Amino acid sequence: MGSDNPDFVEEKIAEDVTVSSFCIEPHEVTNAQFAQFVAATGYITVAERPLSQEQFPDLADDERAPGSLVFQPPAEGIQQVAYLSWWQWTPGADWQHPFGPESGIQGKADHPVVQIAYEDAIAYADWADRQLPTEAQWEYAARGGNAGWTYTWGEQYAAEQANTWQGMFPFFNTKQDGYLSTAPAMSFPPNGYGLYDMTGNVWELTASWYTVLHDDMAHRQDPIGPPQTESYDPKKPMDGAMHVIKGGSYLCAKNYCSRYRPAARESQALDTGTTHIGFRLLKPATNPSI
Repeated sequence: MGSDNPDFVEEKIAEDVTVSSFCIEPHEVTNAQFAQFVAATGYITVAERPLSQEQFPDLADDERAPGSLVFQPPAEGIQQVAYLSWWQWTPGADWQHPFGPESGIQGKADHPVVQIAYEDAIAYADWADRQLPTEAQWEYAARGGNAGWTYTWGEQYAAEQANTWQGMFPFFNTKQDGYLSTAPAMSFPPNGYGLYDMTGNVWELTASWYTVLHDDMAHRQDPIGPPQTESYDPKKPMDGAMHVIKGGSYLCAKNYCSRYRPAARESQALDTGTTHIGFRLLKPATNPSI
């Protein structure tokens, strides 16, 4: 896992690790699947809850409305914007209204669910008797048996292989791959293991804590994360902790992010969802010979 010739420093260094056999879902959890969970349990996601007074003591009551982060491209004709200004806190944004209260998921039952915080993914996993993959498990699955490839399909970037951003981010997207936002699950070719969207579409949450480097993992069996967090409980998050997300998304472009590679990684706060982060789950294999 990782890379000795990384595009970004956090991908250092390439390490040999071992993972036990597991069965991973072929695509991200979809809106339809998450809706079944909510219907069965009555679960309310983090984005649907008012902001807590304990976490945000300086906010007035009318500023605690439920919401989440939404991608908002610059207005047409704008050629320069401040870094990360394309993310806006939007009251009323949640998994059923990914871009705000006027948006919806009608006709998108087979799209990956987004606006999911880590706590929400864990709740769904418990209900489904599954687990979030560790970073090592996820990267092993993403490589599809081709550990030396830069991308899940080979050495050259190809727009037709995944849902990514074509054009100059964040100003214009040519939609060469056919999509401006999320695509239905399994819209693009699978990798060598028959897994879909291990590149692009939405970033995927993992169970591993994030540190800038992931070295010191060489020759380890089923590494959960950095050595100092090896005994962590994923249901008891540490203060200020971030989780590793993998795979890139429809917002990853050559000029920005470009993390649509198995070795690439990013961090995500525990308490926030966005319009481009989802998840998939796995189960340990019951037959060790698999």
